[in-house]
Amino acid sequence: MSSATKVSTTTQEKIILGLQHVLAMFGATVLVPILTGLDPAIAILSAGLGTLVFHLCTKGMVPVFLGSSFAFIPVIALVLQEEGLAAVKGGVIVAGLIYAIMAGVIKLFGVEKVRSFFPPIVAGPIIMVIGLSLSPVAINSSLYNQGSFDVKYLIVSSIVVLTMIIVSIFAKGFFKLVPILIAVVVGYLVSLPLGLVDVETIANANWFGIKNYEQIFTLPEFSLSGILAIAPVALVVFIEHIGDITTNSAVVGKDFFKEPGVHRTMLGDGLATMVAGLLGGPANTTYSENTGVLAVTKVYDPAVLRIAAVFAIIISFIGKIGAIINCIPSPVMGGISIILFGMIASIGVRILVEAHLDFSNSRNLLIAAIILVCGIAIDSIPIYGELTISGLTIAAILGVILNKVLPENI
Repeated sequence: MSSATKVSTTTQEKIILGLQHVLAMFGATVLVPILTGLDPAIAILSAGLGTLVFHLCTKGMVPVFLGSSFAFIPVIALVLQEEGLAAVKGGVIVAGLIYAIMAGVIKLFGVEKVRSFFPPIVAGPIIMVIGLSLSPVAINSSLYNQGSFDVKYLIVSSIVVLTMIIVSIFAKGFFKLVPILIAVVVGYLVSLPLGLVDVETIANANWFGIKNYEQIFTLPEFSLSGILAIAPVALVVFIEHIGDITTNSAVVGKDFFKEPGVHRTMLGDGLATMVAGLLGGPANTTYSENTGVLAVTKVYDPAVLRIAAVFAIIISFIGKIGAIINCIPSPVMGGISIILFGMIASIGVRILVEAHLDFSNSRNLLIAAIILVCGIAIDSIPIYGELTISGLTIAAILGVILNKVLPENI
């Protein structure tokens, strides 16, 4: 793993950088509970606590933020509608337990065995898929208002992108480390006179307290149907976890597969998901948005992510602040996402370049081509009932198989 440039920061700067990470994860983390019917404040609380649990499991070495997993949306929504919150809690807890069991399997067989399935020719295109498959979300948020092209959205997102570019290239000192925070503030201010900020929601939000706090104390119910619907998704997202940790390692320039070990990152994911299940939040997963922030700022200190986690916990109890962040207009986050997701895809390219792979070799061309096309073109494929497998997972499985079965010289 090549060494990446690291930027040193003061405590005060770390606090501001932590807030920047909160802004990056917030939109996606609250979207999952909104789509499933769970409470967004509890999801934010689960993400903050889950991130701290993850860092405890990984010796505080991996700069990762955990947020709500999109892979569980359909099954959580289904179980919540048919069986209620208690059954959802039970299913999510068992999903976390499956993560923990898989961590034990990885520990048993060793990291090198796991790594052998993800050489640069597989890891590089997978990371590119992670970024590129998210790009339609960024563009839709930047240009389209409820499916229709909106000139206001174009103006705001363009200003946000331009602000990030100017700050990243021309700013000096600490300002160079917070292009996302500055771009969000500028975008917010531009959006206000354009009527894109829901000021009424902010005004009506409570100052303190989680509205549905009683849900936290609902006891989980381990119903067979709820477990069978939710828990198997953990097996599907295993490959995505490997891809996210590979990406994070590439950004930071450290081999997290070896130290603290991918078995620890998987265990951290599992325990964090079990915490979310106990509280009534959706399953947790490592967030590409925050890895993108690392790539932009070059500040890789895991303490910054722990500060972000504390911010998330505090925000979950302060409705007014949560509302202000939640009301960040779509084109603002869309403009931010264009660069964040593009940076992730670029890291995949960097892995291929640094590995000096020969693309005159048909084997390399075939593996990369199939991973890229399948990962980007396939949204998801139903497996059983509401359970689906993502295009990223399909692409990763195909890449792993092709890497093992195709001869080296073809």
